[in-house]
Amino acid sequence: MLEPHFNGPEYVEQLDFNRLYKQWKNIRDLMLDGKWRTLGEIEEVLGYPQASISANLRHLRKFRFGNFNVYKRRKTYAGSGLYEYKLTR
Repeated sequence: MLEPHFNGPEYVEQLDFNRLYKQWKNIRDLMLDGKWRTLGEIEEVLGYPQASISANLRHLRKFRFGNFNVYKRRKTYAGSGLYEYKLTR
């Protein structure tokens, strides 16, 4: 598997890589069980902010972050606005 490649205008590899890699890996490892989870449920397990979780789920779709399938669906009913996510290879 490729090692993820982080970048951005504020990214400093020496300061940010280990933290970002750990978040990415922990979110990936949790979600590889194929269970549907909301951002809040992932936050409860891992302790990362929901914004970071959401960003990592978007990253996981990219080739340089593993090219995973990330599925999204409404949690309860069509008008709820609460989504849950599932990851597959």
